[in-house]
Amino acid sequence: MHKPSAALSRLKMSDISKLAGVSVSTVSRALAGSSLVPDHVREKIEALAQEHGYVVNHAARNLRLQTTRTVGLVLPMGHETGQQITDPFLLEMIGHLSEEVIRRGYDVLLTKISAPNEGWLNGLIQSHRFDGLLMLGQSDQHATINDVAGRYLPMVVWGEKLKGQTYCSVGVDNVFAGKLATEHLLGLGRQHVRFLGPSHVPEVDSRYQGYLEAMEPVRKKGVSVELIESHFTFESACDVTRSLLRSRVKFDGIFAASDVIAHGVMTALHEGGLSVPTDVAVCGFDDVAMARSMAPPLTTIRQDLAMASKLMVDLLFKRIDGDLTSSAVIPASLIVRASSVG
Repeated sequence: MHKPSAALSRLKMSDISKLAGVSVSTVSRALAGSSLVPDHVREKIEALAQEHGYVVNHAARNLRLQTTRTVGLVLPMGHETGQQITDPFLLEMIGHLSEEVIRRGYDVLLTKISAPNEGWLNGLIQSHRFDGLLMLGQSDQHATINDVAGRYLPMVVWGEKLKGQTYCSVGVDNVFAGKLATEHLLGLGRQHVRFLGPSHVPEVDSRYQGYLEAMEPVRKKGVSVELIESHFTFESACDVTRSLLRSRVKFDGIFAASDVIAHGVMTALHEGGLSVPTDVAVCGFDDVAMARSMAPPLTTIRQDLAMASKLMVDLLFKRIDGDLTSSAVIPASLIVRASSVG
């Protein structure tokens, strides 16, 4: 193939239309992959564009159409500045959401907001770098998100559905899921079940509420119940569990607010000479891939992250088109493995 000349490499779309003998609008549609252009015409136009080194200026095209062809994926970390994007749950959700967005011909702009300051969300939206926004978790930013939702439609949030919420969210019934996990441990004959997780995070607070409801019968018998603070990190969960062992507080079951926390719990228990599940039965939350490969494999609450991601992206694109969609609650299920019944 001959090398295109400098002059030809600067051809405009109108020049390609003359060479192909079609209108400029047909060239535009063909190079955008439109199904409205017959295959043989599109192939001819693409061949001419390639031969003469013509490249579509997507930035200019998007500016004309007033679109960025980009979706923002935002991780607010007001509650958990130490949580990394390499966290297994975040990685799986980011992967599923990105695949769904890319499948629709859009790009993804990933932004992590550590220690959000006042006005952070308004500033992000006013940057006009994306056509819509997916938010992975509410963190401690519910009030901010709720305020912005009244004037910014194309936004969908992964998280708990809260009273008085005005934004569109997707998530499981965390109260039900927390109760399901706790009742499983109690049903195995465990009495002194402890809950580990970060407080003031809507999803975790609801899981803790389900835990309290399930623990009510044993609480009336004098068994103490409390939320034991742990960050969403392996290191924090290890440290908290070591402290729990040193305190000599009685416990024979642990319900961890995430699989990562459960991993840290099990590691510290093994270090302390305790057997899982003989001495302590453990249940996590999320059912990320590593839950199956832990030793022993982890009993956990499963959130269908692939289904949730597809639903979030579907709802977002409807909202980009102007539809006022409702929030959605997806099922949660208990996956029983050897960390509780081995």
